[in-house]
Amino acid sequence: MEADRIANIPGIKIGHAQDLKAATGCTVVICEQGAVAGVDVRGGAPGTRETDLINPVNLVEKIHAVVLAGGSAFGLDAAAGVMQYLEEKGAGFDTGIARVPIVAGAVLFDLNCGDHRIRPDKAMGYQACLAAGGGKVDEGTVGAGTGATVGKYFGAEYAMKGGLGACCLKSGDLMVGAVVAVNCLGDVVDPLDRIILAGALDEDRKSFRHTEEAILELNGKFSNVFAGNTTIGVVVTNAGLTKAQAGKVASMAHNGYAKTIRPVHTMFDGDTIFTMATGQLIADVNVVGILAGRAVEQAVIRGVRQASSLAGYISYGELEGK
Repeated sequence: MEADRIANIPGIKIGHAQDLKAATGCTVVICEQGAVAGVDVRGGAPGTRETDLINPVNLVEKIHAVVLAGGSAFGLDAAAGVMQYLEEKGAGFDTGIARVPIVAGAVLFDLNCGDHRIRPDKAMGYQACLAAGGGKVDEGTVGAGTGATVGKYFGAEYAMKGGLGACCLKSGDLMVGAVVAVNCLGDVVDPLDRIILAGALDEDRKSFRHTEEAILELNGKFSNVFAGNTTIGVVVTNAGLTKAQAGKVASMAHNGYAKTIRPVHTMFDGDTIFTMATGQLIADVNVVGILAGRAVEQAVIRGVRQASSLAGYISYGELEGK
C-alpha cells in the first residue's frame, strides 16, 4: 500500500471555491463520464441532495459530481452552479430530450464562523468547477473546510478550527481516495496514540476537555450544546462497483470517522460519506472498503492539521506553535 494524489484517479477532477472573509466555501468532485455512486448517512442532522436517487433500487446508475459545501441547508444552492457547468460540458443522464447532470451533495453548518449571511451559492459552485483539475488538492482552510470547526459541545467559544483533508492510497493498480470536510461536534484524535489533535478547549485554551467523557459524565444535563456540526466526505476509486457495492464501501468508510472523531454520528452531526467508482478495474469490494476507511481516517487528520486559524477559531498549527 502506498500514497498517491486523489486527483490522479483517471476521470476525476477536484476543485474548491471559498470566501475567506465570510468563512465559507464549497468543494466539488467531478466525473464528467459518470461514476457509480453509493452513500451512507449516519449523523442525526444531515443536509443532503440526491441520496434517494443513489439507492440501488432506483433507476440512475451514475452521478457526475458530488458537492460538499458550507452554509447549512442554504449551501445546497451550490449544486446549481455545478449542474450548469456540467450541462455546458455535455455531461449528464440522457433523457432523450436533454442531458441532466446528476449532482449529489451534502452540507455542513458553518454559519457560526465568519459572516452567516454569505453562503455557498450557484456562482460559488460554478467557480469551484472552473478551479477543478488534477494534481495536488489544496487542504485545510479551503473549499468546504473554510468555515469548518470542531469540538463544539461546550459552545463555539471553546471550539477549534476544522478543515478539509484529502488522502489517496494504492494497492497495485487499485486507487482509493477520500476528501473530507471536518466539522464535528466532538474531538479529533490521532488513532495511533488517541491524543486529541483538535477539539473542545478548556478554560486555559491550551488543553482539552475530552468531549466524549464529558458527555457521559454530564449525562444530558449540559444544555449549551451547539448543534451546528457535520463531517462530510467523498470516497473515490478506480474500481468497478455496483451501486450496492458502492454503498457498502461508503458504509465501511465511516470506520475512518469512528477512529478519529470522539464522539461521532451524534444527533447533532449529519455525518455523510459518498462513494464514486469510475470502473477502470475489477477489485474486491472488501479491499476497496478497507482502503476507504484508511483514506478517510487520514483525510480527517490532515483536515485539522492543515487548517489555519480563521474568524477567531484557533487551529491545530497555532495551538502547537507551528
